[in-house]
Amino acid sequence: MTAIARPVAAPRATAWNGPVTSYYLLVGSAGLLLSIGLVMVLSSSTVDSLSATQGATPYSIFVNQARYALIGLPVAWLASRMPLRFYRAIAWPALGVAVMLQLLVFTPLGLDHGGNRNWIAIGGFTAQPSEVLKLALAVWLGTVLATKRALLHQWLHVLVPGVVVAIGAIGLVLLGDDLGTALVIIALVAGALFVAGVPMRMFVVAGAVAAVAVVQLAQSSSNRVTRITAFFSPDCDTASTCYQTQRGLYALASGGWTGVGLGQGREKWSYLPEAHNDFIFAVIGEELGLLGTVLVILLFAVLAVAMIRVIRRHPDPMVQVATAGIATWILGQALVNIGVVIGVLPVIGLPLPLVSAGGSALVTTLVALGVVVSFARSEPGAAEALTARPGAVRRSLAVLGRRRSHG
Repeated sequence: MTAIARPVAAPRATAWNGPVTSYYLLVGSAGLLLSIGLVMVLSSSTVDSLSATQGATPYSIFVNQARYALIGLPVAWLASRMPLRFYRAIAWPALGVAVMLQLLVFTPLGLDHGGNRNWIAIGGFTAQPSEVLKLALAVWLGTVLATKRALLHQWLHVLVPGVVVAIGAIGLVLLGDDLGTALVIIALVAGALFVAGVPMRMFVVAGAVAAVAVVQLAQSSSNRVTRITAFFSPDCDTASTCYQTQRGLYALASGGWTGVGLGQGREKWSYLPEAHNDFIFAVIGEELGLLGTVLVILLFAVLAVAMIRVIRRHPDPMVQVATAGIATWILGQALVNIGVVIGVLPVIGLPLPLVSAGGSALVTTLVALGVVVSFARSEPGAAEALTARPGAVRRSLAVLGRRRSHG
């Protein structure tokens, strides 16, 4: 008797390879990071708020951060609903506006902060134009490099206009003496070029040139030279140059596994400079312990997985390149910030995305993630799946309603 061949069932789609997985990973991880950030800004800024308001209120810094979150979330939602053709259409105008805003830094509207002239003040609000420049440059690189993708094996087509414009944007930031932000933009450009398909031989040459340029720029500032040499010195003065790094390590060490308790940290009492900003990760370690810091790192890892999924699954080269630029910007900045706090990198003054206090950085990061969410919504099958969900919910509620009426 011959065996009857049974048809092989097609592999069932799992939640992991579903069309909306990237969407939910992005929204979930970003939302949790924002929530943790707001809570930790409140906890770490009370002392500085009391000092700034002469004892009037301990909530001024938190209220300011919450206000920017309330501004950024609707704009991010709007960005997540825009179609791809919208981002292609605004790529050049957005870059032009961002460059003009960056040029305002060198006018009477410009402000100095921490030795950098990278801020502008308009109508009582302060903003950092370089944050807008990051997002505009990522979208612009996605549009331009996707158009020239078949020609990117030639030096000329890589340089013009992509690299030339990127160097100009980096130069404007460096004119304000903000090396940290310039390094983030360099990483953004490198990520976009890599995903666009630029040959590795060009990366080797460009990397060597960039390394020489960074060394020269670092040596051009006595403050930078002091911080870098102190970092590599075995007997750095912990009462002066290495004071901030040392206090950050104290905070992490005192937190143990589970922390001293939310709001119970001691380093924020004017011991640790920039506790609510660049060194907020140290306060997380002190108050929430190793478990709290690992949670933050895992959420950034989930964000990375989500953006890599968008790059791998989306068929549009513009989406792939722009997402790569945004991913290297946000994740690279997070890695550098955490590296500074744990003492493996010298202090260069970069906040932790979505978590540190800072209005313009928070709004721009939220909008950038909104752009990536828009890309995730246009993955193959995602739009149909997301459209079908509300109908399923309504049907479920209708069934429940009928059951209750019969009961």
